[in-house]
Amino acid sequence: MRDACRSLLRFVTVAATILVAAPLSHAQRSDPDVLRAIREEGFRRSEALEIVSWLSDVYGPRVTGTPAIEAAGEWAADRMRSWGLRVSEERFAYGRGWSLERFHAHMVEPQVMPIIGYPRAWTPGTSGTVSAEVVRVDVTSRAALERHRGRLRGKIVLAQEPRDVGLLDGDLVLRMDDRLLEEAARPARGRSRQASSGGSGPQLQNHVQAFFLEEGVVAVLDRGSDLARVGGAPLGSDLVWPTQRTDGGTLFVGPGGSRATGAREVVPAVTIAVEHYNRMIRILEKGLPVTVEIDIRTRFHDEVRPNGFNLLADLPGTDLADEVVILGAHFDSTHASTGATDNAAGVAAMMEAARILQAVDARPRRTIRVALWGGEEEGLLGSREYVRRHYADPRTTARRPDHAKVSAYYNLDNGAGRIRGIWLQGNTAAAPLFEAWMRDLGDLGVTTIGRRSTRGTDHLPFDVVGIPGFQFIQDRLEYNSRTHHSNMDFYDRVQRDDLLQMAVVSAVFAYRTAMLDERLPRKPLPANRRRAQ
Repeated sequence: MRDACRSLLRFVTVAATILVAAPLSHAQRSDPDVLRAIREEGFRRSEALEIVSWLSDVYGPRVTGTPAIEAAGEWAADRMRSWGLRVSEERFAYGRGWSLERFHAHMVEPQVMPIIGYPRAWTPGTSGTVSAEVVRVDVTSRAALERHRGRLRGKIVLAQEPRDVGLLDGDLVLRMDDRLLEEAARPARGRSRQASSGGSGPQLQNHVQAFFLEEGVVAVLDRGSDLARVGGAPLGSDLVWPTQRTDGGTLFVGPGGSRATGAREVVPAVTIAVEHYNRMIRILEKGLPVTVEIDIRTRFHDEVRPNGFNLLADLPGTDLADEVVILGAHFDSTHASTGATDNAAGVAAMMEAARILQAVDARPRRTIRVALWGGEEEGLLGSREYVRRHYADPRTTARRPDHAKVSAYYNLDNGAGRIRGIWLQGNTAAAPLFEAWMRDLGDLGVTTIGRRSTRGTDHLPFDVVGIPGFQFIQDRLEYNSRTHHSNMDFYDRVQRDDLLQMAVVSAVFAYRTAMLDERLPRKPLPANRRRAQ
């Protein structure tokens, strides 16, 4: 009777296990000892902060096509080789790189004022120090512009209206509270609209540039965008979480020219602090002259060989080694700062995740690949090219043989805040797996399946061709208010505890995915894409 009871108990236990595991049949081979070791290694012996410091302090900014990013790539490759990873590089055509070599600007009349500013990328220099009168120019129409013909040679131009500078009374640091996490878990109600930046149409802008060149303008000073508060759309998802942008010396600086070889010439352009811009406007309105002394020295780096590169590092798998799980982050940065939160933190977390897995001897079934992309800031260029070469043509989704070998792609590119969940990207079949994994990560704050799609970063080229591609949900911290594409994106804005958590959670997701009996579930392609197969 006792033996019969034991047999019955074994049968019931096995049956219950099968019933519970049926929806999660992918997830049965992860080793609990490895999962515990990942935490131990990641939280006690992390190298992530050191990686961020090297990439930002020593090599930042890392604009694609520049000597700085080349040196950063060599350093990262050597670091990953030292951990025992198999490192390779793939290059792609990009265009001209651009570096700033020197800049200073002072108002010298009616009083002396050092100007806080930063030149726009891909704009030329001033051929030495120039002292010039400042003038306001109405650029709202061609007719308005014509009224200035013959009056601008040798002048520095202010072409925007002044902007009111409000108090910092809005949210500056964004931690995902219960309300935001609950909203992220609900399906989208409709796409939010990005606020206008106050710019004019491209045809008029091109005409203005040509006019300024013809008239001999020395430089154009701007005070940045009209966008004082950032809402949902610029953040990459349709979740609305407004954050106030800071002024007070924080500049959000964009490009002013083109990386294309043979691109049309433009006038030197500098974004300056709105407070300094407004001061000069007010002085001019009083009928008093303003003189600025300025020196801009820049260098273009011609494309002798392809200027773009992607850096790849593999932790080889075992019985399913020909299949891959990819951990990705863009390696490049914009030009006005060191690219610490955008995106050295993401790079460091993914590199550190691979180091952790190697250090704990995880022995994943599938190969785990770290992919560090170039050219993301100019349009996801590196990840798009990688997907096109290896997996599918994004225009038709005509698949290459290796398409079937990618189980999942995970991305980090929303600052240096801790991971709070994952954007599902419409892949509802993957939700039960993620929910199961997150039950073991709840103590780290990872709780949310985002039932929305997020945009604007390197998971998209994978997603569009039918490969499961995901961006983690992160606490944004000061990403939108202070550091994103600004002159204040420094190491000091990276929070240690958040960064370590990012690396540990990324390692867990990579390991769990690599240990599945089957690939991660894939969502159906739209009908027009399926017909292209």
